Amino acid sequence: MAAFKVEKVLNWGVAYSPEMQAGGKPRPRWDLMRAQVREAEELGYDAVVGAETQHDPFLAMALAAQEPSRLQLVTGIALAFTKSPVATAYIAWDLQAMSGGRFVLGLGTQVKGHVTRRFGMPWSKPAQRMKDYVGAMRACWTTWQTGGPFDFRSEHYNLSLMTPNFSPPPVDHPHIPVMIAAVQERMLQVAGEVCDGVRLHGIVTRRYLDEIAFPNLKKGFAKSGRPQNDWGNFEISGGGFICTAPDHDSLAHAIEKTKSTIAFYGSTRSYRSSFELGGWENQAAELHRLSVQQKWNEMPRLVNEEMVHAFAAVGTYAVIADVLKKRFAGVNRIGFEIPLRNEHDKGVLKEIIQDLHRA
Repeated sequence: MAAFKVEKVLNWGVAYSPEMQAGGKPRPRWDLMRAQVREAEELGYDAVVGAETQHDPFLAMALAAQEPSRLQLVTGIALAFTKSPVATAYIAWDLQAMSGGRFVLGLGTQVKGHVTRRFGMPWSKPAQRMKDYVGAMRACWTTWQTGGPFDFRSEHYNLSLMTPNFSPPPVDHPHIPVMIAAVQERMLQVAGEVCDGVRLHGIVTRRYLDEIAFPNLKKGFAKSGRPQNDWGNFEISGGGFICTAPDHDSLAHAIEKTKSTIAFYGSTRSYRSSFELGGWENQAAELHRLSVQQKWNEMPRLVNEEMVHAFAAVGTYAVIADVLKKRFAGVNRIGFEIPLRNEHDKGVLKEIIQDLHRA
């Protein structure tokens, strides 16, 4: 069994506020961001992660970088196609300098509807465009570090202007790790070919990992020109949900909540492949139909316990580390958290993280 790097998702300082517990939407507490980093380090985490949902994760990373720490700072994920690759390259360069080389750039495409209708940006050939996007960023970083010419040509981006006035100075840690979110085969191959890692979605099964994710990542990696023995340095994050609780009674409640999560993502056609592998294509089609009709409360009934155990690692705190090591074999980064209501909970979490660090 392999050891894991363990990640904590930054909660904008509001996870345990009265408003959040009551199901509200409180304002972010930016002033608590550094305290979260300190707590994560004390608990034994390896990285903190900021996701782009209601807030910009780069702002959280900038604040987190102000706290002296050993933790990696990861965008997991930031949206790529809503901004120019050069704009993202500037942000990543500064965060790498601010953090002393601890920044990891995680990017994702989002789906067409959000890119075009929420952000008003164009959509085209997502896998090829992401490959070009990563290449364009790396061209920026090479020019800034070496002072060499800036000339990047691809299907989606043709870039040739980078005067000294707009070139930031070199940094001490010029290699910025790039991970991309991937679900479909072509994007998995792009991740393996041009990235340092991949961030897999939660709505995948063990069978998906073995039959789709790992083979296509390795297929892309073989095209990268890197030595085969470097495959061990390629980072694979995620690849399923985690359903855990202190005891069996509370675990039953957690399973019901996980059914709702699976139902929500199962209604999205982009994630259909895992359902088809498990023979649940009819459930996925019905979930999509109900989502179009806004019948969200009816959707969880379509998810049975077999599906929960396929899409999630399920177990009480006492056994969850061993369950995770089996369910996520071949993955080397996972996100793991439990509610921290008292010092006892913190002690339990520390023990689980320590166990996940042991091979």
